[in-house]
Amino acid sequence: MTLATIVVPAFNVSRTLPDTLKALLAQTYNHFEIVVVDDGSSDGTLAIAQSFTGDPRLRIIRQPNRGLAGARNTGIAAAHGRFIGFCDADDLWDPQKLETHVRHLQANPHVGISFSGSQLIDDNGRPMRLAQKPRLRGVDPEHVLKRNPIGNGSAPVIRKAVFDEIAYRPAHEASRDWYFDETFRQSEDIECWLRIALTTDWTIVGVPGLLTKYRINAGGLSASTDNQLAAWERMVAKLTPISPDFFAKHVNAARAYQLRYLCRRAVSDLDLSKARMLADAWLQTSYRPFIEEPRKSLVTYAAVVAMRMAGPRTIRGMMALSAGLA
Repeated sequence: MTLATIVVPAFNVSRTLPDTLKALLAQTYNHFEIVVVDDGSSDGTLAIAQSFTGDPRLRIIRQPNRGLAGARNTGIAAAHGRFIGFCDADDLWDPQKLETHVRHLQANPHVGISFSGSQLIDDNGRPMRLAQKPRLRGVDPEHVLKRNPIGNGSAPVIRKAVFDEIAYRPAHEASRDWYFDETFRQSEDIECWLRIALTTDWTIVGVPGLLTKYRINAGGLSASTDNQLAAWERMVAKLTPISPDFFAKHVNAARAYQLRYLCRRAVSDLDLSKARMLADAWLQTSYRPFIEEPRKSLVTYAAVVAMRMAGPRTIRGMMALSAGLA
């Protein structure tokens, strides 16, 4: 009996896919399937996935490249499970992760999204001195917009019924529903989580522990900050008509949090000019991050100042004092 489905979007991930699939197949919970969606890969991704098909719990779907959101949508549509988790093909799951979330959802029928914290790992899979340790309870749309406690796309396990409730079909799709918005190549996670929070009655609750290992690619973090900010702003523009009063009340503070997050990414990539620009924009937008999270905000701003005065070598130790990149 399949109660859970793990969707693995896979695009040119031949280097990391073996470890991801090994970690998923080692889950302590037994009643699950893995759906690998080969999203138009041109490397050895398909062959590696096929090498695991001796395990009957794993199946493969191939499609032309549709992006991460499109691969997840395909996986959701093909899922047999009542609960659906996602594990990007460069991330890892703790052996107890699926069991923990399934038990949590079974015991709490009002919970639609169960999530956990994440340990950050480097390109080689080694643990970093950073983790995502989010708020676990009392998560409302304001928290999702401002801080996205769900974090990365490999952290949640979600009821299939939630996706059934938010499904929609764009005019150009003849027979294919969307759950994640495939026009987004960034911010597709928070767009989906916030749409769920704003349009359904399902609650969002986390479980203790760092049950996901979330890979951070070395270098190039700040290079994409402009695109990340543009995608976030586009998400806000798309969802504002759903709840205009909500966005009018919270969007400035949320934008400041987003700018602070991107500033931290720029600091991590030792990009001083980008970090200074984002820090200035953050402070000009709202002081709410300083009021609500003074420690993380002070450490972030101090890192920008120190990098300017003393050079980037002082920064990595300072950033380790704070609670992670997110």
